Amino acid sequence: MKTLNIKRYEIYVADLNPSPGSEIKKSRPVVIISQDEMNQYLGTVVICPITSKIHPQWRTRLQINCMSKKAEISVDQIRAISKKRVIKKIDKLSESQAAQLRKLITDMYGE
Repeated sequence: MKTLNIKRYEIYVADLNPSPGSEIKKSRPVVIISQDEMNQYLGTVVICPITSKIHPQWRTRLQINCMSKKAEISVDQIRAISKKRVIKKIDKLSESQAAQLRKLITDMYGE
């Protein structure tokens, strides 16, 4: 099995099943938000799921285009997953999108 060189702000397909309750489920795109050093040495990565259900009024979501389709990053659903759940790279955030994501995470979870 080939090991992926997972990098921060890259978008991968990951298998999020099983997921209890109202956690986002199924195989879907996720954006990696953990630092590259963590991604290299730990068996887990920190992700935000990406959904095609758009909620422009939700302040916990960031609208993007993923694989040329409208989508949004679910910052309210941050979680750590095993690297074994990560299937393949499909896209990457632009520098501008990465900056917006960092700001939203800081606004939600920072001071």
